[in-house]
Amino acid sequence: MPNFLLKRWHGYHVIALLSVAVLFTGILTYYQWQIGLLGFFSLAVVFYFMIRAKSHFEEDLSSYISTLSYRVNKAGEEAVTNLPIGIVLYNEEGQIQWANPYITGLQEKDCVGEPLDFLGDTLSEKLDESGNQFLFSIKDKTYRVVHEPNERLLYFFNVTKEQEIKSLFERDRTVIGLIYLDNYDEVTQGMDDQLRSKLLTNVTDTLNRWSKEHDILLRRTASDRFIAVFNEAALQQLEEDRFTILDTVREETGKESVSLTLSIGIGSGETTLRELGSLAQSSLDLALGRGGDQVAIKQINGKVRFYGGKSNAVEKRTRVRARVISHAVRDFISESDKVMVMGHKNPDMDSIGSAIGMLKIAQANGKEGYVVLDRDEINQSVSKLLEEIENHEDLWAHFISPEEALEEATEDTLLVVVDTHKPSLVIEPNLLEDIERVIVIDHHRRGEDFIQDAVLVYMEPYASSTAELVTELLEYQPVPPKLGVLEATALLSGIIIDTKSFAIRTGSRTFDAASYLKSKGADTTLVQKLMKEDLDQYVKRSKLVERASIYTGGMAIAKGNEEESYNQVLIAQAADTLLTMNNIVASFVVSRLNDGRISISARSLGEVNVQVIMEMMGGGGHLTNAATQLDDITIEEAEDLLKDKIDNYFKGDQSS
Repeated sequence: MPNFLLKRWHGYHVIALLSVAVLFTGILTYYQWQIGLLGFFSLAVVFYFMIRAKSHFEEDLSSYISTLSYRVNKAGEEAVTNLPIGIVLYNEEGQIQWANPYITGLQEKDCVGEPLDFLGDTLSEKLDESGNQFLFSIKDKTYRVVHEPNERLLYFFNVTKEQEIKSLFERDRTVIGLIYLDNYDEVTQGMDDQLRSKLLTNVTDTLNRWSKEHDILLRRTASDRFIAVFNEAALQQLEEDRFTILDTVREETGKESVSLTLSIGIGSGETTLRELGSLAQSSLDLALGRGGDQVAIKQINGKVRFYGGKSNAVEKRTRVRARVISHAVRDFISESDKVMVMGHKNPDMDSIGSAIGMLKIAQANGKEGYVVLDRDEINQSVSKLLEEIENHEDLWAHFISPEEALEEATEDTLLVVVDTHKPSLVIEPNLLEDIERVIVIDHHRRGEDFIQDAVLVYMEPYASSTAELVTELLEYQPVPPKLGVLEATALLSGIIIDTKSFAIRTGSRTFDAASYLKSKGADTTLVQKLMKEDLDQYVKRSKLVERASIYTGGMAIAKGNEEESYNQVLIAQAADTLLTMNNIVASFVVSRLNDGRISISARSLGEVNVQVIMEMMGGGGHLTNAATQLDDITIEEAEDLLKDKIDNYFKGDQSS
């Protein structure tokens, strides 16, 4: 405590004592006035010295305050002038009005009167876009800029070392990868031990060379599985190389008259090994669900990056999985009180045909089944099939609307979703929330948007159609369902439509499924009748094809009139037609749908992965067959966006 404050504190006690002394002297004077006068004289002397003490106290206080004020002002000036922090004041026109010597030292010249961009080309833009704090670089140094807009004041804190340490930390963070040989079991089935060992040694040597080149710790966990541990710096290098290991393994094994492909799931962006492992497994599941021969990189924020996917999904020659899934479906149906089957919005032949197949499986197991169908969202391609179904009273009685389905659903109801795995595409999304147990059966390559917590997922991208998968499930039911001509024909129609009459995505199991349906009474003449189209639709499609032009590298783009609308089937058929032309490796048709949205249908012969291009635009599909739909955009804008994504695809950028 300062001396003058001590004096002030003691002064309060003296005044109190004097007050007591005056009172006591007054009482004493009343009895002995001589002694009282002496006492008052003594008090007067004391009071005099008190006045002098008070005067000295006020002088000391004034001197202390004056000295302290000077020191504070001096310290403020020193801080503003010499602290290693830049300070800039600017006016309403964005010109620097004042800067402390730290800023002047950065530019080695006086910057007063100069615009803010004198300190850096984009500083004024950063002020408008980045809020009150942002990072900014000046001459290879990084600064955290704190902006006080009300005062038009900027503080520059040098965080170069901090950013270097952060960058080093991020580069050294652990990354876990799970590597799986997609078709090892199928390729090696029937091989003798010597050939199998030679093939596996070849793949292992290739992976070991790759891991050594990129400083990766690689360990085999099974004959067809490996685990890789590396860091973010190695991952960045692998992404820059576009994971050429996929092509290397495919080419090396191709020399042995077989073709093995890799799927790699990578988890990054987390600090705990358990969470990294979980992300890596989720990424591998995603890569396999998309057909394999690709890399999926997943971070904790949910973002996924894909590389590869240049080959079609390899057909599984064994039906073991189909038999196991068929029995599992039977068990779930047996535990339910009723079964509801739901496809995607604007259902096609494959969606309705596979839904009818699942309905027959439910009935074969003694359970009531229903197919959810919205009659307000039916495209022209299935109108003839629905007319046939309506004439079949027993079958039509099991078709219900989404509203009826919501009313009928109970706690024990089983929901089977066919021909899609995206919750945003199902006919009635509320059913996914109301029904606890959901089975997903689909043949599309898996996307990021996926139905969560399904009790059973049967996704096989190699399959031609969902109808093919459902047909195999029918075959392996313990109690074979009784298929009528219409039910078998509906399933066969789904296969024929999706394979373009067995021309694309057709494997040996596709023909096996078609043969089974034919033996159950499927009528190919009725299929042709259901596939017939009107003459005006044919002319309309021809005019759409006529408007096509080649963009680059055999990429044909056709676009419809802005004022004219088309149905989804016609747009897809136009893309198929374009693909049959000479020198066209991929086709894209951009047109407006009846509901006002812009649709893009994409097709290829396999050289171009149109699925990746459509995923950049929020869609999806297969390597050779994909599509997307866009809201609030014109056809011209959609075409420009498509061309931009095509350019990105050939540059190797698969980000959306």
